[in-house]
Amino acid sequence: MSWNRVIGQKQQVRVLSNALEKGRLAHAYLFSGPEGSGKEMTALELAAALNCRSPDAMSNGACGTCPDCLQIREFMHPNVEYLFPVEAALLEGGDSQKKDNKKFTEARERFLALIEKKKENPYFSPAMDRSMGILTEQVVALQQKASFMPREGTRKVFIISQAEKLHPSAANKLLKLLEEPPAHVLFVLVTARPDSLLATIRSRCQEIRFQRVPAAELRTWLEEHSPEIVDPELGFIVNFSRGNLKLAWELIAGRDEASSEPATIAIRQMALDYLRKVLAPKRFHEALTASEEHAKNLSRTELVLFIGAILLFLQDTCHRRIVPGFRNLNNPDITDAVDRFAKNFPNPDYLGVSTLAEESIRAIERNASPLLVMAAFTAALRPLLWRA
Repeated sequence: MSWNRVIGQKQQVRVLSNALEKGRLAHAYLFSGPEGSGKEMTALELAAALNCRSPDAMSNGACGTCPDCLQIREFMHPNVEYLFPVEAALLEGGDSQKKDNKKFTEARERFLALIEKKKENPYFSPAMDRSMGILTEQVVALQQKASFMPREGTRKVFIISQAEKLHPSAANKLLKLLEEPPAHVLFVLVTARPDSLLATIRSRCQEIRFQRVPAAELRTWLEEHSPEIVDPELGFIVNFSRGNLKLAWELIAGRDEASSEPATIAIRQMALDYLRKVLAPKRFHEALTASEEHAKNLSRTELVLFIGAILLFLQDTCHRRIVPGFRNLNNPDITDAVDRFAKNFPNPDYLGVSTLAEESIRAIERNASPLLVMAAFTAALRPLLWRA
């Protein structure tokens, strides 16, 4: 671990590292910004720097190799608490009888699976499907742990992921903790929607705003992290993820190195074949059949990639229609296909298509039926592209 692991947030890292070095950390921080910008990664790096055994951790960041750093990476350090939305059944295991309860055991398994996924993808923000948010019992447990001094290191660090999902009663209890914070505890609230937090909680935190990772820095990170990925796949991942490190990580993790064609490029080709069927005058029934097959055979992540590939392609056609010589395309390797579309379909409703695609992606991510989403997407797409 070190500050070098934080991608594309130089100013934010500078603020935190300076505060660390000078001993001027606030008692509570609010890390706000879009999903996948590295907020939680930064919070964990801050926790590691405060508990690392390296003598220069405060100035140069955590070493990443000492027992404390390794424990933090495994979410096992006694000084670091990581809260996220969990199921109420998980908090009912206070005695041995309840721990033998089937609901508790199953909830525990789902919880541990999310922690494992978080270890694999540090930009992933876990939340249990049956959760009602961050519950009061979780904050009460924090209050109890805050009353004890850190066992080792300099500070306890309480990281609250998706703080906008705090249950109202949990938010009020957290507010009391922030009003009289123990000197040995650092709070880091992480959210993509800071306006959803209580104004009184926000006022007691120093806010640090994160932004999406610039494309050039994301590309450099991918080249260093996964040198086996080359163009056109590399460019497609950079353009599709749009500065979202969580999404970029998932695309890398989902690669099949044994395949002759990268999965991202194969799905893009699948999306273009589908688009041709949508646009062909007598092949719309084939498009509906294809949408049904894709809904059944592709995972939710792949369906998001499928719709996103269509959106990136149409964005290219919009650029080439307005500026025929435009070169900074999302898909520079299929320029001929982009130009043919721009010529044959001169007046699509690009705003309508963009809105439709974003709404469909959100529906899939929120566990809507893929079959219904793809059927509705196909029916609505054709008139938007064929607009006179």
